[in-house]
Amino acid sequence: MSSSFRPAGVRARAFVHSVCAIAAGALLLAWPALLNGFPIVFSDTHAFLVMGGEPQMVWDKPFIYGPVLRLLHLNFSLWLPLAVQVAVVSHLLWLVRGAFAAPTAGFHLGLCTALSVVSAAPWFASLLMPDILAPVAVLGLFVLGFSAALSRGQRIWLVALAGVAIGSHLAYLPLAAVVTGLALVLGGRRIVVVPLVVALAVLLGSNAIGHGRFGISPYGSVFALARLISDGPAQRVLDLHCPYAGWRMCDWRGRFPADSDLFLWDGQGPVWSGPGGPQGLAAEASEIVKATLWQEPLAVLRAAMGNAVEQLGRVRLGDTLGNDWLEESITGSFEAYFPVAEMARFRAGRQLGDRLREIASPLNPIHIAVLVVGAGFSLAIAWRLRGRIEGRFAILVLAGLLTNAAVSGALSRPHDRYQARIAWLVLLPPLLMPRLLMPLGVRPGLGLSRIRS
Repeated sequence: MSSSFRPAGVRARAFVHSVCAIAAGALLLAWPALLNGFPIVFSDTHAFLVMGGEPQMVWDKPFIYGPVLRLLHLNFSLWLPLAVQVAVVSHLLWLVRGAFAAPTAGFHLGLCTALSVVSAAPWFASLLMPDILAPVAVLGLFVLGFSAALSRGQRIWLVALAGVAIGSHLAYLPLAAVVTGLALVLGGRRIVVVPLVVALAVLLGSNAIGHGRFGISPYGSVFALARLISDGPAQRVLDLHCPYAGWRMCDWRGRFPADSDLFLWDGQGPVWSGPGGPQGLAAEASEIVKATLWQEPLAVLRAAMGNAVEQLGRVRLGDTLGNDWLEESITGSFEAYFPVAEMARFRAGRQLGDRLREIASPLNPIHIAVLVVGAGFSLAIAWRLRGRIEGRFAILVLAGLLTNAAVSGALSRPHDRYQARIAWLVLLPPLLMPRLLMPLGVRPGLGLSRIRS
């Protein structure tokens, strides 16, 4: 029976059950924050709080996640945006299941329990950073493109959510572009394009207003230069053109930091020791990057591929779980924007005592083993069921993981959190279709016989 023909009482009970299931799923996904005694934060969380609190543009971050954080924490507590974040992930999982079959409370709780136990999903859902928005973007685009069970309100919500997710980090733009294009090729609805358009419009508008520069990433060339210097091709270009080019970077030849992170963030390094910092370096960086791409294309491609392969295998927890630079960064935000009690709650948490890493470390071997198994099943589903919605979902997930590794590896030094934040999606195709995992008892119409053939 169609939901539109159900009695009002039945629809009301179904709605209440779904809300309770989504809320319970959110609670399961929040267990690392609950264990910590406070939402997990990172030194960059400070920049997002300042971005929304002042408000203030930050040269290396889109003006999206910070303002949203400000709207949610209300200068009261970071538990409020944390609650919204885990609820969003839980709701998306509910909607993804709805694209295959009618979701039920029992199935949803089982799915959230499984992800909470054997994946990094709860750790990134509990982290107040845009990291969780990478998988949110992929899931939101899939549901928009392929679910036939969405109401008009749900479509509007998903367009807004996916648009915010895509625009929250510059690396998510190419990720979303690949997933969107592939969704269209696979027969997805054209509405799947709208979130990417929304994200681009917000980025262009906010940069024009805040930075006075109409562009997607006004200073992104500095990141690209750091990567090309670290990989080597840009250093050879500098050797060829210096000192005649008059570039500031010519003075650094022979003493560049080997680590691109040090190139970008060391106060005495190439970026911050010059006039204007990254903003002052951006024009020169753009020239050097263009020259490198023109003169060393194969070397750039080889380095990018190597970084992507390395990034694809970097999926361990730990990058954001320590107390690194928290005293020097985020405590200032607590003092500026929150009641005294919020600082006390933060200081009482396990993260500041550097105990979260100890808790997460034993989970890494389990997570990695489960990811390997999940990847195998997802590949089988993508190939054997490529003509059905189940296979198309697996294809989009796998494409998202590969694109994320390629983009993150090419534009930044590979870090565990860059791939761990999205790698858990590979578990969803088999988890959302558990009957496909049954070693025996093949049932008609489930597609298991095709997988095993």
